[in-house]
Amino acid sequence: MPYSTRRTNVTSATDEATPSAAAAAGPVVCRTRDELRAARAQLSGASIAVVMTMGALHEGHATLIRRAREDADHVIVTIFLNPLQFGPKEDLSRYPRTFDADLAICTREGADLVFAPSPDVVYPEGDPGVRISAGPLGTVLEGQSRPGHFDGMLTVVAKLMHLTAGTAFYFGQKDAQQLLLIRRMARDLDFASRIVSVPTVRDPDGLAMSSRNAYLTESDREVALCLSKALRAGAAAAPEGPSAIRRAARAVLVAEPLVLVDYLVLVHPTSLRDVPEWYRGEALLAVAGKVGTTRLIDNSPVLVGPGGGALDVFSNPDAAPETGML
Repeated sequence: MPYSTRRTNVTSATDEATPSAAAAAGPVVCRTRDELRAARAQLSGASIAVVMTMGALHEGHATLIRRAREDADHVIVTIFLNPLQFGPKEDLSRYPRTFDADLAICTREGADLVFAPSPDVVYPEGDPGVRISAGPLGTVLEGQSRPGHFDGMLTVVAKLMHLTAGTAFYFGQKDAQQLLLIRRMARDLDFASRIVSVPTVRDPDGLAMSSRNAYLTESDREVALCLSKALRAGAAAAPEGPSAIRRAARAVLVAEPLVLVDYLVLVHPTSLRDVPEWYRGEALLAVAGKVGTTRLIDNSPVLVGPGGGALDVFSNPDAAPETGML
């Protein structure tokens, strides 16, 4: 699709439309920094919510936009396939690109502005010489399997936070490690923005929604269901403690020989260290595995101990890691 600014069906980024007219006409689409700056200046109101995506939007993204729409005066959606967070053998070249369908979802959910830049707009001098380091938390779990991934992710998130000048940024719990690192970056580097987590959205069969689900064949999808089944089994065993959670989840995965498990962990939600057997409280049960040619991740926040079970999101996601967990 040509890179041009437009408002769906009606106007351009520089049209002086009222907020109500903008909502009726669809979002302003901006491709450059200048277009974004001009369109952003027209958004009146105290709160600007931003939903960052890499495109190939699905109902999980729609839920983020909907939640942002409920909370804020205006909503900006960014659509940018960030090359910095893909390794040399990963799926950047074949990642789904569905801009027209993405824009239809943004329109349906009431986004005011869509920022869809090309890489040369985000990185005008090419590969950036300075990047944000994810630190030790970026080298475990997903970071161990995908070296440098989180540095690239945090770099683009920081840039988009500055460019959109949002007051709140919405991310899904499905990418739990990413969410944790964004929170830590915002706190450690004094970003004056709120980071809002939204529970994972699942298909009726339990599979966590992901743009990469488009890669799955029908038989692959049946195999992939073992990931969410393992999480449910682990969460059901939460009242019995960490060992029972791990054992129950592992039993489901072992029973499915066609999934190549990368990791299954029960970790503290802010340190990502394995929780010991005596631990009681909130924890993250996370799994990653390859089904066919597709690598999938999933997780479930759980409350460990008597009365425990699955949680939607953590009660205090900005809390410091507990003593002894680092």
